[in-house]
Amino acid sequence: MAHQYPGPPPEQPPGQPGQNPYAAPGGGRPAEAGYGYPQGGRPGEPGYGYPQAAPPPPVGLPVQPPQAMGLALALGDIAVHGDTIVTPAGPMPLKGAVWTATDMSRTEERMPTHAVVLAIVFFFFCLLGLLFLLMKERITTGFVQVTVNSGGRHHATMVPVQSREQVMFVLNQVNYARSLSV
Repeated sequence: MAHQYPGPPPEQPPGQPGQNPYAAPGGGRPAEAGYGYPQGGRPGEPGYGYPQAAPPPPVGLPVQPPQAMGLALALGDIAVHGDTIVTPAGPMPLKGAVWTATDMSRTEERMPTHAVVLAIVFFFFCLLGLLFLLMKERITTGFVQVTVNSGGRHHATMVPVQSREQVMFVLNQVNYARSLSV
């Protein structure tokens, strides 16, 4: 309470009451300035945080768009077109790429509920009903993580899998990508 002033602060900012004292004279940015430009900026001048022009593609990458080349394989959001690896992180050269696959799935073996029901029902009729308890089902859940490093860039993706066959398919696709990268 000792630092309260009895009236307005000693230095009153310029302008009329109710007006932003920090606004630039003339109403802020010019009418021709577009979205993403700072106050007072011109369309030719990039503003703070405005994305700059895209850097030129690395040397050795094809100039033609990926749609013009044939799709060799796709793993999640990683695609191989001709001699280029296309990822959300940007294009990478295929030659010399390092591929890594990590199996992060798990397989559980359990007795299905219908086997338990059949074992109970047939137990009363004959003792062969206990053979239904030998029924097992395997359930695979999880992901296979695929990572590619090339041209100074790195990208990783997770491919969902629901069976051991899908896991083997993804691992075989990574091996095929490795053979293309040599």
